Amino acid sequence: VFRARDERMLHMLPPAIALVFLVRAAVNFGQAWLGDSVGEGIAYDLRARLQDAVLRLPVSFFDRHASATIASRLASDVALVRQALTDGAASAIRDLTTLVVLLVVAVRLDSVLSAMAFVVLPAIVFPLQVLSRRLRSLSRRGLDRMGGLSALLLESVQGARVVKAFGMEEHERRRFERENRRLLALHLKAVRIGAFTVPMVEALAAVGIAAALAWGGASVFEGGRTAGGFLAFMTTLALIYEPFKKLTRTNNLVQAGLGAAERLFALLDEPAEAMGHGLVVQGLRHSIRLENVSFGYEGRPEVLHGIDLELRVGQVVALVGPSGGGKSTIADLLPRFHDPTRGRVLVDGLDARELDLASLRSLVAVVTQHTFLFHDTARANIAYGRPGASPEEVVAAARAAHAHDFVEALPRGYDTVVGEQGLQLSGGERQRLAIARALLKDAPVLVLDEATSALDSTSERLVQDALDTLVQGRTTLVIAHRLSTIRRADRILVVDGGRIVEQGTHEELLAAGGRYRALIEAEESGRRGAEHPPGAEGGSGQSAKADQPREAAAEARP
Repeated sequence: VFRARDERMLHMLPPAIALVFLVRAAVNFGQAWLGDSVGEGIAYDLRARLQDAVLRLPVSFFDRHASATIASRLASDVALVRQALTDGAASAIRDLTTLVVLLVVAVRLDSVLSAMAFVVLPAIVFPLQVLSRRLRSLSRRGLDRMGGLSALLLESVQGARVVKAFGMEEHERRRFERENRRLLALHLKAVRIGAFTVPMVEALAAVGIAAALAWGGASVFEGGRTAGGFLAFMTTLALIYEPFKKLTRTNNLVQAGLGAAERLFALLDEPAEAMGHGLVVQGLRHSIRLENVSFGYEGRPEVLHGIDLELRVGQVVALVGPSGGGKSTIADLLPRFHDPTRGRVLVDGLDARELDLASLRSLVAVVTQHTFLFHDTARANIAYGRPGASPEEVVAAARAAHAHDFVEALPRGYDTVVGEQGLQLSGGERQRLAIARALLKDAPVLVLDEATSALDSTSERLVQDALDTLVQGRTTLVIAHRLSTIRRADRILVVDGGRIVEQGTHEELLAAGGRYRALIEAEESGRRGAEHPPGAEGGSGQSAKADQPREAAAEARP
C-alpha cells in the first residue's frame, strides 16, 4: 500500500480490519455460548440419568456404598466428563485440524525433510499411550478417594453431636487429615505425569527438528535446496509445534474425563432391582406367606433359615426376640427390599417376584425404628406417600398419630421446614410424623418395626391408641422389644438366630414356659429395677446407714 501509494486500498483496510474483528468476536461468542450450552446439556443429561439409575438400584447396593461416594459422582465426576467432552472436543477439533493442514503443507514443501522431522512421532506415541493409561487410572483412583473423603466429612457433620459429646474432634481431624494426604499424593502423581508429557513431547520433537535443520541447512550450502524453500519448511515446522503441544495437554484433560466416565458408567451399568413381571395387584385378599425362606446378605452367611410365616388378612402378627435375630430382615422381605436366597414370598398365592414392584409396594406402609424425614415441610413429609392428599387429610393423619398439636406449635405450623433428617424435632416428634405418613398412605399391610421405640411413655400410649385403631381390618406385622405393646397380637413369633423358635398367642406362649416367658420376665424385672432402684426409698435404717459411705464417696469423687 505505502510503496505503491495506493490510497484507495488504505481507505479500505480500516473498515475491513474492523469487520474481520467483529466477525471474529461474533464467532468466538457463538463458540463459547454453544460450547457451554452443549456442556451444560451433557451435564444435565448425565445427572438426570444417574438420579434415575440410583432410584432403580436395589437396597443391597446402598448397604454396600456410602451415600457421599454416590453423591460425589453427580458432582465432581460429571464436571470432569463435561469438561473433557466440551473443552477437549473443541481443542481437539481446532488443533487437530491445524496440525493436519500444516503436516500436509510441510510434506508438499519438502517430503524428505518431513520424513526426517517426523520419524520421531512413533517414539512419541508409545510413551504417550503408557502415560495416558496411567493418568486415567490415577484420575479414577483420585475420584474414589475424593468420594471417601466426602463420606468422612458427611459423617462428621451428621454426627456432630456424637463427635462433640465424646470429645472426638481431634480424632475426626486426624481421620480426615489421613485421607486428605492420600488424596493429595494421588493428585501429585497425576500432576507429575501431566507435567511430564509436554516436556517429553518437546524433547523428542526437538530431535527431529534438529536433524531436519542440520540436513537441510547443509543442503542449502551445497545448493541442493533454496534458502527460501528451506526457510518456508522450517517456519511450517515451528507452526506445527504449538497445536501439537496443545493436543498433548488436551489428552491429559481427556484422560481425567475418561477416568470419571468409567466411574459414572459403572454406576449406570449397575443392575436395577427386578421390577417383576408386570402382574398388578389391587389389594390383599387372603394372606402374605413366607414359604421356607432363607436369606443372606451378599458375601455374608445366611441370617434367616427356613422361615415359614403367614400373615392373614386382618391379623396382627408380632415378631419378638433378641437383637440381631433377623426380625427386621423378615420385615424387609415383604416390600421386596430384598429377595429370599431360597424359598418364596407369596402374596395371595402369587410369588412376589412375579408382581409389579410398584403395585406390590403400594400395598405396604412401613414405619421403621430409624425414622427418616426429608429436608422439607412437615406437611410434605406427612404427605410423602400421597403427594395429592388434601390439607384436611394431612391434618387428620397428624391428629390420628397425635402429631397435630406439636406441628401446629412450630413457627410456621405445617409449612415449617423440619431440617435435614428432621433434626429440628425431637426423636418422638419425628417418629409421630413417620407414623402420620404411614397412616395417610392407608395401605392394607402395615409393617411397624419398633414404631414406638423413640417415644416417651405418654406419647407411646397415645400413639398406641392410634395404632390400635389403624390396624383394624389390616394385615399388620409388628416388631417390638417392648413386649407390653404386642400382648393383644393374634399371633406372636419368637425369632432367634434367624429361626422361628416359638409361636402362639400371648397366653399360650406364657403357659409354654419357653423363650417368650423368659423375655417377659426379663422385661418385667428390668422395669421393676428401673422403678425401684436399690436403696431408693423406704429402706431400713441399716440400709440407710449402709448407703452413707457410698454417698460420702460419691461427694469426694472429683
